Amino acid sequence: MNTVLVLGGTSEALALAKELAHEPTTKVIYSLAGRTRRPSLPDCAVRTGGFGGVEGLAAFVTENNIAAILDATHPFAAQMAAHARDATARTAIPLVKFLRPEWNEPADAPWLHAASPAAAATIIRDRFGRVFLSSGLADIAAFAPLSQIWFLVRSVDPSEAPATLAQHHHVIDRGPFDLAAETALLRDWNIDALVSKNSGGDATGAKLAAAGALGISVVMIDRPPVPPGLLYDDLATTLGAVRDILR
Repeated sequence: MNTVLVLGGTSEALALAKELAHEPTTKVIYSLAGRTRRPSLPDCAVRTGGFGGVEGLAAFVTENNIAAILDATHPFAAQMAAHARDATARTAIPLVKFLRPEWNEPADAPWLHAASPAAAATIIRDRFGRVFLSSGLADIAAFAPLSQIWFLVRSVDPSEAPATLAQHHHVIDRGPFDLAAETALLRDWNIDALVSKNSGGDATGAKLAAAGALGISVVMIDRPPVPPGLLYDDLATTLGAVRDILR
């Protein structure tokens, strides 16, 4: 029995874990950071919380006789990706990384690019008045000084984080979101700019099409560098790579 550690937290990670769990000679351990209160889970062993850095992850790999790590974390989970790379190098086991494709920038409505949430805050300062802040609750502190801007914030779980914003409305909702709903959301709240990370994927991509249809500016936070290694951007090829390793 080969044991695969799936670093999850995305819809693709869930799908990959479910498929691998059906393999008769494969045991799957699905790992979550624990930020979402009611995550969707595969029918396999699940662990929640951090590993304690590279050393902790390497120890977990050794103690649980992990044969390979499949990193299917969020494209912006740069620290976890780096830890997976270093821990697998230390323990001499294979690492396969799934990275969903980026959203494509429309030629007729170019984005305003930012390297970080702080850079995005600089871009919208003194330029926009009502902003849909769709870059994640963890980055809200970067926008807190912009007291003159009204923010619309959306998250899966309730949180105190938006309270750091002087003017805001917090929506609790879970994707996927369709074009009609996203268009109505932006129009009804009179949004004039959208701030997003380039996460990719279908679940939240409709907001970009809605912004384009309404002529709303998009401030896009670009992805961090990807650690070197086996990298795949579709589920079938990723599954094939893991199965080949376990043969």
